This record gives sequence, C-alpha cells and structure tokens, in this order.
Amino acid sequence: MTQKHPLSPKKILLAPDSFKGSLTAGAFCRTVEKEAAARFGRIRIRSLPLADGGEGTVDCFLFAAGGERVVITVSDPWGKAVRSAYAVLPDGTAVIETAASAGLVLAGPECRAAETTTYGVGETIRHALRAGRRRILLGLGGSATNDGGCGAACALGVRFLDADGVPFLPVGGTLGRIAAIDRSACEPLLAGAEIRCLCDVKNPLCGPDGASAVFGPQKGADAETVRLLDGGLFRLGALLARETGRDVREIPGAGAAGGLGAGLLALFGASLVPGIGTVLDTLAFGRELADADLVITGEGSFDTQSFSGKAVSGVAKRAKAAGVPVWIFAGRAEETARTRCREIGAEGVWTLSEAAPSPEESRRRAAHYLALTARRAFAERFPS
Repeated sequence: MTQKHPLSPKKILLAPDSFKGSLTAGAFCRTVEKEAAARFGRIRIRSLPLADGGEGTVDCFLFAAGGERVVITVSDPWGKAVRSAYAVLPDGTAVIETAASAGLVLAGPECRAAETTTYGVGETIRHALRAGRRRILLGLGGSATNDGGCGAACALGVRFLDADGVPFLPVGGTLGRIAAIDRSACEPLLAGAEIRCLCDVKNPLCGPDGASAVFGPQKGADAETVRLLDGGLFRLGALLARETGRDVREIPGAGAAGGLGAGLLALFGASLVPGIGTVLDTLAFGRELADADLVITGEGSFDTQSFSGKAVSGVAKRAKAAGVPVWIFAGRAEETARTRCREIGAEGVWTLSEAAPSPEESRRRAAHYLALTARRAFAERFPS
C-alpha cells in the first residue's frame, strides 16, 4: 500500500540533474515548481539545478555562486572549431566542462572513440590560465573520447613522439604509436596552477573495469575497438609512469573521460575530487535541507549506475542523513534500481515512461510528461 503523507509540505527542495538530450535541470525545476504551486497553493520551493561534472556543470556553478561566463572558440571532438564556454566564479576559480568541447553531444550519433580528441579541453584550460586563473575545476563527465588526455596535453605544450621522434597528436586508436613524451615546452603557467577534476566514477584506466571496456561501447567502440583502446591506454599508462614517476593506471577514477583524468594526474599534478559532493557543498545544500519537508531529484535514466556517485544518489544520501523524504522523477527506471531506491534514502521512483505512449514521445515532450508525472506523484502522496 502506498504510504500517504498526512500533511502538505511547506517547503520543497528541487535538486535534479538534466535528462540528457531532452530536458535541462533548470527546465525540470520550472516544470515541477508549476505543478507544486498548482497543487499546494502558497508553498516555498527552492530550486537547485544540478550537474555531477558532466553537461550543465558550468551553469550549475554559475547559478549557485554567480560569476562570469567566458565564451571562446576551441576544437570539438573531431578537431573542428566550436563555440564553447567556461565559468569564472567570484573567487576567481574557473569551472570547465569536458562535455563543452569533447562531449558526446558534440561528437554526434556517429561517435568513434578511436578518433576523437580532448584537444579542446586543453585549449580551454590554457585560455583560463592565460586569463589569470590559477584554480580550475574540471568536470570529467559526458566525454566522447578515449585518448588518455593526450589531446588536452598537446594543447598545453606536451609533445608525443613516435618511434622516429616525430611529434603527433594521439587519439584513442593511435596511443600505441607513442614512443616518448616530451614535456619541455609545457605551458609555464601550469606550474602555479591547481587543477581539480570532478569525478564520481571509480574506474581505473585499463582492464575489464577500465575506461575502454566500460565506457567505450557508448562512444561507438565495438569489441575489437575496445581491445585496441584498452591496449593503448595500458601503454600510455606505462609511459606516463616512466616519464613522470607516477603510475596512475590503478587509481580509482583514472579512467574517467576516457582516461583524461589519468593524463592530467600524471602530467600536471591534478587531483580527483567528488563531483556531486563538490557541487552540493558549493550550493550549500545542507543549509537548504534544514527546513525542507520534501526533496525531489531526478535524471533521465535511473539505473544501477545511479548508485555510483551520480547526482541523484548524492542528493538522496544527504537528504536521508537529514531525515528529509526524497522522491525521484526519471525518464525511465530499471526494475533493479527501483527495488534498491531505499538504499540511498528515496521513498519512491516515478517515471515519464509510465505516462508517455513510447520512449521516443517521452523524450520528445519531456516537460509535458514530467508535469503529468509530478501531478500523479503529488496526488498519490498528498491526497486531497
């Protein structure tokens, strides 16, 4: 039997991630705000659109902390010019999204992880450094790449040499050609910079749980290509250990963004920090929780990966610790994830797919079906 809340909420805290490709976190908040106001009349609603290091991270930090959006032209995953942006927060920290220059959305439906590059990420870091930014937060989510961060490193002055000593720009499929790494012409401003990579995955660089095996297929890699990519990352990891004295292959999270995390750790002394945890701390999420009666979070697909550091699980765990009920609105949900939702403190999961006639329609008119989903959840849990 569905549990009924005896009273209407006085304050609802909305803290969703985006529904990738169909609904921004901000649009989620606006839609649910409208339905909550229609259901409950005068009610306090606090909206905190989230990102966990992927698409929307720049907007999330600007919303939370204010600051300036810096628009620049960099290379996309195919090396073509694209307009991108990063944030400069009031304290001078630069916030950069990997997805804004090397993202799956930019790569398009024909993504080929063996051919894409993170060069644009390095260009963005270089621009921020030369603009005087010495603290950089880099979100590693949503990449279309598997180049171990070599593209980004090239943009920052690192040279990768083949067996004949000729420098080239490595991509995922050509990492095996690297014979030596020359850091003599590195961007000098890196020496005084702090780069923190927002990362919630725990995957190492290589192997069955590594970047290529786990994330390669969603970037267009078949089984043969996955083997090629994994071998290339293993070789790169060995070279990085030889050249820098730091073996990053087994570090949890080194496989994030196709090994971008590993390259930045080894070559530039970057660090990995919890993505959603850093975002929630910046948003003063705990303070907002203090007087909330209900938290609603959401994401496009609620599945087993949602329990491993995604925004939904980060929100739910903090709300659970504070004793505040949590609901999840998702585009779709795996049955195993539904049955496990209470592990992270969620009371229940409502999906757009239950209201829409087809998955395609659910994605095409996501805001409409989210409104219906919110209406149904409020009616079930807060009956008149």
